[in-house]
Amino acid sequence: MGIILLCSVVALGVFFERLLYLHRVSIRVGEFLDGLHLLIQRNHLAEALQECVTISGPVARVLQAALQRPEASRIELKEITTDAGLLELPKLERNLSILSMLAYVTPLVGLLGTVLGLLDAFLAIIAHGGYATTAEIAKGVFESLITTAAGLAVAIPAFLAYSYLSSRVNDLIHDMERAGIEIVQLLIDHQTALRKSE
Repeated sequence: MGIILLCSVVALGVFFERLLYLHRVSIRVGEFLDGLHLLIQRNHLAEALQECVTISGPVARVLQAALQRPEASRIELKEITTDAGLLELPKLERNLSILSMLAYVTPLVGLLGTVLGLLDAFLAIIAHGGYATTAEIAKGVFESLITTAAGLAVAIPAFLAYSYLSSRVNDLIHDMERAGIEIVQLLIDHQTALRKSE
């Protein structure tokens, strides 16, 4: 039970840490890109870059990487945004594997507790010369099954938390990909407009 309690504390800690982090780094991508679009159209690239620097988060860092090289070709810009996105992935997925592992391991710990509890119950019967009342057997079985119930009570919420956080991470990855595609197009359009005005 002590191990299961420790697992529950770790799972709660990881869940709330990741939840706060993902909430902190989320932005409204559409609105942010609309603002950048206006700045780039007006040839205020330094201002657009400064906007990305002031906002924390993986999406802003992907945009920032592209805006640092506004004169690059389409292929180079795609590589820049892809590389920036790949650098952000470990930060987004940090500690999620711990939550997944706890969701799988905790029921096994509970099952181990049940088996050990049943062994203790049978050893107690043997110690009494092989005789025990139904109440004594029921008490031993009940106590041993508590660990399985506790293990499942920790594992099910841990798995749900992992699934929820994974979906949030996938949403952020999608936002990074969208931002990367749109900033590349914005910068290429800007380059084309500059060439036409010359």
